[in-house]
Amino acid sequence: MTMTRRAFAALPLLGIPPTAWACVVEPGWLEFTERECPVPHLTRPVDIVHLSDLHASVEVPVSLIERSVDMAISAKPDIICVTGDFVTVATGFDRRWYEKTLSKLAAARPTYAVLGNHDGGKWSGYGGGFHGPGEVTKMLEASGIEVLSNRSVRIGPQVSPLRLVGVHDVWSGFMDARKAFSEVGDGEAVVLLSHNPDSKKPLGKYPWNVMLSGHTHGGQVVMPITGTNPAPVADRRYVEGLKPWRDRWIHVSRGVGSIKGVRFNCRPEVTLLKLVCSRG
Repeated sequence: MTMTRRAFAALPLLGIPPTAWACVVEPGWLEFTERECPVPHLTRPVDIVHLSDLHASVEVPVSLIERSVDMAISAKPDIICVTGDFVTVATGFDRRWYEKTLSKLAAARPTYAVLGNHDGGKWSGYGGGFHGPGEVTKMLEASGIEVLSNRSVRIGPQVSPLRLVGVHDVWSGFMDARKAFSEVGDGEAVVLLSHNPDSKKPLGKYPWNVMLSGHTHGGQVVMPITGTNPAPVADRRYVEGLKPWRDRWIHVSRGVGSIKGVRFNCRPEVTLLKLVCSRG
């Protein structure tokens, strides 16, 4: 739900300066959203909790990440998928606490993840982050989370037969789509985990039905009425929400954490994505 011009103008009248709202109120105002997505080849519906961009750092309260984990578990999905940016830089978070917190996800439901541009790689190394994916991958694996680093896994029989494919972030320098899709068979329902929604273009020639992404934070600061935002993507159509692309779907999470601890007109979210059977 976006803020109207009238609501924006009312903030000072309520004694809430817009800067206080953006720095104190909204970054912690976690929202639970539900969306439904038709997917061919499913034999029954599958519920996926989609988390993204936790951004453990000095600017993101541990309580926010803990609440997002609790919210994900409370939804009782079939599986949980996390699409990267677990950290912001290589410091500023307690690894022991983080492993313990993330382990709650894996203990509750099968949990799968890919890494984001902040989690290690060429882009990350230039900005005070990890130079490679090893450190964050080790932390996730210690938490019981299965990291899909340019590979796929077939889910079942507890849930409808489903193939999850995961790739490294497109900015990392480690993406290998051919390897990731090497075991995908004909007639499979395929969910792709890829941090940056702009990766749809290089991944478009491969067989997938719905892509789960993050990266944008929904724009993080979205101006009322105009919708102007600084989301770091080339294709401005895919900044948040569930939207069609060609004959497929892309779901972009607004994420949980943020950069600099600021959000305006763009609440953090945990999403329950309900995959339903489609004739397509």
